[in-house]
Amino acid sequence: MRHLLFAVPMLLLPLSYSQAHEDDHHHEHEGATSLGAHEHGAARLNAALDGNQLELELISPAMNLLGFEHAAASAADEAKIASVRSQLEQPLALFGLPATAGCSVSEQQFAGELLGSAHAGYQRGDDHEHKQEDKHDHDDHEAGGHSDIEAHYQLDCSNPEALHALDLTRLFESFPGTEKIQVQLIGPSGQQGTELTPARAQLPF
Repeated sequence: MRHLLFAVPMLLLPLSYSQAHEDDHHHEHEGATSLGAHEHGAARLNAALDGNQLELELISPAMNLLGFEHAAASAADEAKIASVRSQLEQPLALFGLPATAGCSVSEQQFAGELLGSAHAGYQRGDDHEHKQEDKHDHDDHEAGGHSDIEAHYQLDCSNPEALHALDLTRLFESFPGTEKIQVQLIGPSGQQGTELTPARAQLPF
């Protein structure tokens, strides 16, 4: 579903370049959609706005979102996973998209063993669900038992001119374990990249 993100390779080049110095000691084969380094508190967000279509890709260590990286071992763990999944399924609120933009989710998919494959997401208007998370399963558990969660969204916005900024305030509030998010954005102003934090949570389109 990542048509725009893949159609605009310049979005991913700075990410790959910035990781090169960290990853020279081993062969990089996961591509730009995987975290170069599994760093608790840090996440990545790729975004592309093209006409009426907005695509978002959030990649984060599970620790940032869940507070743990082990398989659910209690009812409390299961409840936390369900809560996080519910929050991830509300991208309009999570990414501060204004109602005036008229955005609706056309596709959303999640990858991450801790979320459970039964909750992969959906593709609107298509009875044959594309469960891309299956091919990510082998990346979920890295050395040391680390686990990542990826969320991919495609939104159709009837009034994209109302999209003035990505506002990650709600995301930081929802997941206080997230201390910084490396953002790569392609929009009407061209390509830009920056690091957002709870104190500086907005990036203009």
